Amino acid sequence: MNNFSSRTLWRFGYSARLLKTNRFRTAASNTSFPAVWMLLAQYSGRIPGLFVVVKKNSFFTMPETVEDKANLEVYSPHPEVRGMTLLNREAFKRTVVVPVLKVKKEIVNTLLKSLKHTVLQRPGLKRVVEDPEDEDSRLVILDPHKIPEFSLGESEQEVLKQLNVHPEVSKYNLELTYENFKSEEILRAVLPEGQEVTSGFSRVGHIAHLNLRDHQLPYRHLIGQVIIDKNPGITCVVNKTSIIDSTYRNFQMEVLAGESNLVTKVKENNIAYELDFSKVYWNPRLSTEHDRIVELLKPGDVLFDVFAGIGPFAIPAAKKKCHVFANDLNPESYKWLLHNCKLNKVDNKIKAFNMDGRDFLLGPVREELSKELQLLKEEQKTSFHIVMNLPALAIEFLDVFRHLLAGEPCSTAGLPMVHCYGFSKHDDRAKDIQERAEASLGTSLDGRCSTYLVRNVAPNKEMLCISFQIPADVLYKRPCPDEAKPASKRLRTSKDFSEEKLLS
Repeated sequence: MNNFSSRTLWRFGYSARLLKTNRFRTAASNTSFPAVWMLLAQYSGRIPGLFVVVKKNSFFTMPETVEDKANLEVYSPHPEVRGMTLLNREAFKRTVVVPVLKVKKEIVNTLLKSLKHTVLQRPGLKRVVEDPEDEDSRLVILDPHKIPEFSLGESEQEVLKQLNVHPEVSKYNLELTYENFKSEEILRAVLPEGQEVTSGFSRVGHIAHLNLRDHQLPYRHLIGQVIIDKNPGITCVVNKTSIIDSTYRNFQMEVLAGESNLVTKVKENNIAYELDFSKVYWNPRLSTEHDRIVELLKPGDVLFDVFAGIGPFAIPAAKKKCHVFANDLNPESYKWLLHNCKLNKVDNKIKAFNMDGRDFLLGPVREELSKELQLLKEEQKTSFHIVMNLPALAIEFLDVFRHLLAGEPCSTAGLPMVHCYGFSKHDDRAKDIQERAEASLGTSLDGRCSTYLVRNVAPNKEMLCISFQIPADVLYKRPCPDEAKPASKRLRTSKDFSEEKLLS
């Protein structure tokens, strides 16, 4: 055979096959391609353990019937799973061709460390397998994406030279199963081509919470099962089937896979909470915001949490030795708030209420502020904070602060600080939130407020927090100057004479 020499070790069954090639042309240009190679090509895509050794600097093109290309499709499940709605794990089995290095077993660990960015990293796959030809050697599997055309780069060749390893790249048939694919790879292979794949979710204890799009709904049960399979600790997957109810802040949901137990435990900022996810509001994406607000508080400060939920602002504030008044309209949230106060041993530091937010502000908040602000001395450092985390409606509650208190403020430094949340789709989100807050308060907040981007909720929709100290002329209803004077220093009225007559 012109320009071609080869050695073939051929055994039937599932033993290894080795074809060592010293020099050859591409299959496209070599019309005298050996028949033995064509025979190997027929089986190489089907027989695990078959590998071909390629000399350094050599190049060839395998026949198109063999899956050996180191491309982006190498880790894709079998095409036949497209459109599957009932999960069949066996259908994901596939054999792919990957590069390997033959290495003496005593230096395998050293090589793995030296080529850690080149070695295969896949869930459930061994990086080192036995060499069927040599019990003193091992085959180290490389990442085909890092070894284009099965050719080592200069840096890898230098490592091999230092370790005295022959720089031959072998082609090894590797069997992949359902366990070896990542969730996004599985879902991308199953869902219709070109459609958006959802592999992300919010985790609430043992529950994974999804917001599936309409085109994903036919595959929802399969998606749920894949998420359980690929995420240890997840035993229940739910999909939101309605928008959040702005009254009680909960929503309808469907259990897609796993158990139907929706009472769960979560831990946020080192504090434990328990809740029924189907009846109360909990969003793990707000943990940073909860922590940010609590960091603003000092021991001895007073916190009024108007829409407290199960206590993610109130409980850490109480643990920080703040005086806390927490309220929620949802009876279930109120129940779990009390439960979590006891769970975290702060039930004697939090006064809990089950009221409408407006009634809470007009009742307990007004009463406490009237009492405390009158007693507040100029040198005292106590701060008052009012948190209003109901972004769909909270800004509409700000009008409650208009003339909430009577009299003159004792200390402008003691005026309450409000942290109010809202959604915005406006091009200038901060300006939009400020203008809406100003409309409710009836005053300008220019130079007197700050806005903070909390998170992106949806495309072109963001959640923000506006913080400001309530202006004194908004919070206080001052008495008319005439009413404030003692009777001896103003014109006496018929009412004064009538009162004097009664007293005598």
